[in-house]
Amino acid sequence: MDGGYHGEHGSFERRGRVNRRNATDIGTTYVHWMRNRRPTGRRIRGFEVERPDSDFIVDMLPPAARKGHAADSLPAKHVHSSLNKVRQPVNAVKWTPEGRRLLTGSTSGEFTLWNGTGFNFETIMQAHDVAIRTLCYSHNDEWLLSADQDGVIKYWQPNFNNVQQIRAHEYPVRDVAFAPTDAKFVSASDDQTIKIWDFASGELQSTLDGHQWDVKCADWHPTKGLIVSGSKDHTVRLWDPRSGRCLTVLHGHKNTLTMTRFEPNNGVLLASCAREQTARVFDIRMMRDVFLLKGHNKEISSMVWHPIHSNMLSTGGNEGSMMHYLLDEQNAPAGTALTVSPYDAPNPADSTAQTVDPAHRVEHAHEYAIWNMDWHPLGHILASGSNDRATRFWTRPRPGDDSYVNDRWHIGQEAAEAQGTWKKSEAQRREQEDEADDEAEGIDDQQMPVRPFLPGLPGLSGLPGLAKPSFPDGTSTGGAQSMGLPDFSNGASLPFQMPNGGVPAPSPGMDLEALKKAFGGQLPQPPFPPPNGSLLPMPNFANGAPPQLPPGFVPPPGFPMPTLPWTAQSPTPTNGTGGSGRRRAPLPSQAESLQAEMRQGSNFLKTVVDTRPLSYTPPQFPALYWPFPVYGTQTQYLYDARSMWLFTLYWTLICVVGIHIIAASYAVAMQWKNWKIVWVVPIIYVVVGGIEAVIAGNVVGGLLSGVYSVGYFRMSTWIPLSWGIINTLVLVLSSFAIQGGL
Repeated sequence: MDGGYHGEHGSFERRGRVNRRNATDIGTTYVHWMRNRRPTGRRIRGFEVERPDSDFIVDMLPPAARKGHAADSLPAKHVHSSLNKVRQPVNAVKWTPEGRRLLTGSTSGEFTLWNGTGFNFETIMQAHDVAIRTLCYSHNDEWLLSADQDGVIKYWQPNFNNVQQIRAHEYPVRDVAFAPTDAKFVSASDDQTIKIWDFASGELQSTLDGHQWDVKCADWHPTKGLIVSGSKDHTVRLWDPRSGRCLTVLHGHKNTLTMTRFEPNNGVLLASCAREQTARVFDIRMMRDVFLLKGHNKEISSMVWHPIHSNMLSTGGNEGSMMHYLLDEQNAPAGTALTVSPYDAPNPADSTAQTVDPAHRVEHAHEYAIWNMDWHPLGHILASGSNDRATRFWTRPRPGDDSYVNDRWHIGQEAAEAQGTWKKSEAQRREQEDEADDEAEGIDDQQMPVRPFLPGLPGLSGLPGLAKPSFPDGTSTGGAQSMGLPDFSNGASLPFQMPNGGVPAPSPGMDLEALKKAFGGQLPQPPFPPPNGSLLPMPNFANGAPPQLPPGFVPPPGFPMPTLPWTAQSPTPTNGTGGSGRRRAPLPSQAESLQAEMRQGSNFLKTVVDTRPLSYTPPQFPALYWPFPVYGTQTQYLYDARSMWLFTLYWTLICVVGIHIIAASYAVAMQWKNWKIVWVVPIIYVVVGGIEAVIAGNVVGGLLSGVYSVGYFRMSTWIPLSWGIINTLVLVLSSFAIQGGL
């Protein structure tokens, strides 16, 4: 072995230099537990009680062995920070079902795999063309779903083979979740809908309508036919997936929901967080909130339940803080009175939710918003992905280790530097070493070794017109590399007879000395025909034409352009070195991913700026819809400034001219005896009202379209009607003021 693991998160030593990369080894604790645990029905000695001393590291137990001691699993210790070469915000993190690797999805559409023990880079691939929004594994661990900013959902096998993709929504897909049987899955989108899909066929089964704004999150109960969703309309809704009916609406949040999650073990509790400083935990048996989680100073952006401890919930803040809660411990600050849980209240229906403060705080876990978190299946490592482009790993501290209390993640970088617990230069050096290790271990998967394009021909790579061919696998170096020409200079090992008994005679008029000088003093080996006499395949040049001859060389009349058979592509080697290394197929490198992103013109920014659906066409006036939640209705929106301006102008004309016609009719009815003069009144009223409507409609419509266009907002078709009525009321009220002044 080249090295070994030490402790729960010690260093990993490699032959050569010492690698200070932290690592976690859950295997030793499981071996200790499986060997010494108390069998059912037999009375043998118990485990040694863990004490806060380094001598008790050997007595550490995995979370499954201490289900009643959730406090021992609090991930207070920072283990490692993983960064890609081309750094992008990390939107989704998900452990593979066996827990050996961590999968992350970024805004560039890339999948990145990190080792689950040493946390080093393994491989990267371009999975989507735009930002990845969510990841979800099936319960049978055989399928992975990924959803992106364009509303596309892709099916992946465990080896990351993309077998299918569906266009699920016209807007970004914010969340996906599998049914308990894996036969169906649910998707939530910014188009205000939740859709249930048949997994095998990829066909839409039903659409759940009811939210009045973007649906930001959804989850399927781990054992029951129950779906929860959270929306920008500040509500949490529970749905029956069979009938598509909304069972109940849970209130309590005052801002946009960011995440809703069922507790995975018992399924009784439902946690939700929003763009506010508190999170709530609901009991679906009581259909009410039972816990109010406080402690964040800014908005909460993500949350995750522990896979083993049902009473542990972790939340991530918009400013990068991370809080860990134990629902059976209030942890109230000093001087704060304890509150009574609804479970202990005489009348649970009328009691208030119990306030719970964090059992542990990591105030500086990330520099920016934590978008997603996920626990290792064994419950000993928590991974977090953030807008600061970092993926970080957290675990419990070893017995007797209290150094984490004053590290930069708890007290901040400046305070840690002042106390001497963190040094910027040392941190940068370690980061560079980690990147070098990742490069050394992942280079076989990202780039194949570069070989000479034309072996044995010095200086030929600079010939004009000789372009490097494009490879079918889409990489810059290609899975198939250029094959060198064997050395048959002595002619002894040739598999066929040379024509004329040796080197073929030159064509008449050919100046061999000039040709040698052009090629650097040495002629290349001539192309030999195969034994069957068939012609060699013509190489595939980039511009469709053969390469040009060296500058200054003029071929004699009738001299044919030579082909270069040694530039043909060879079969794909098994690995980058030709030896018995990793045999995974070469994947696009990070440099190529950056080039693709630049060529696409930053698709992520395009999707953020252009919010209209791909198949959007401006609706026909008036395009009104029933504004109340009725199943099966279709809302109408305006996305371009011209439609917003025209709709506002039209409604202002209709409302203002209509009210003037009513006033003129009333005047004619009152003065009908003077019919010879009164008939002029309606004409004057209509003309005056039309002029006022055109002025007011253009001014208000222009302002509205400008504001909505600058903010990239969509406008409901009811907004222009509302402003048309407002313009009419303003004109009517101003006319009374003018008359009073006169």
